[in-house]
Amino acid sequence: MITIRNTQRKISIDVEKLHQDAQVILNALRYHDYDLGIWLASDIRIRAYNRDYRNKDKVTDILSFPYHTELKAGERIVPRSPEDRNLGDLIIAPSYVHHDLARWNQSFEKRMQVLLVHGICHLLGYDHIKDEDYKVMKRKETTLLKKL
Repeated sequence: MITIRNTQRKISIDVEKLHQDAQVILNALRYHDYDLGIWLASDIRIRAYNRDYRNKDKVTDILSFPYHTELKAGERIVPRSPEDRNLGDLIIAPSYVHHDLARWNQSFEKRMQVLLVHGICHLLGYDHIKDEDYKVMKRKETTLLKKL
């Protein structure tokens, strides 16, 4: 089940479209029956999480909190209990995303799709710390974005 919580009030969000996009991505990944949490939060809230969990005291666009923290990119989740059918949680700051649009030359809707795919890839063990990991993650993101 996809759960979306919107506690920010600055940017109008089409929550149904976000839900649909998330479901398309989960279907493409063959995780259609897994849980995913998405929190649309204020800049203040995401900054606090970024500070507390990443030691970066600044606003960011998205944070990913995987349920399966040891999962490697490309591995499948093997659920051992009903609780294991969980990908994790994303926190997105729509106000920051909107503020940062000029940098990306994308519409707000497209940028939200890109971030949603990016965040879900992080939940599945993909990363971009090393150049070779970045290439693997970028290929996966490109494939998923074509589904949207």
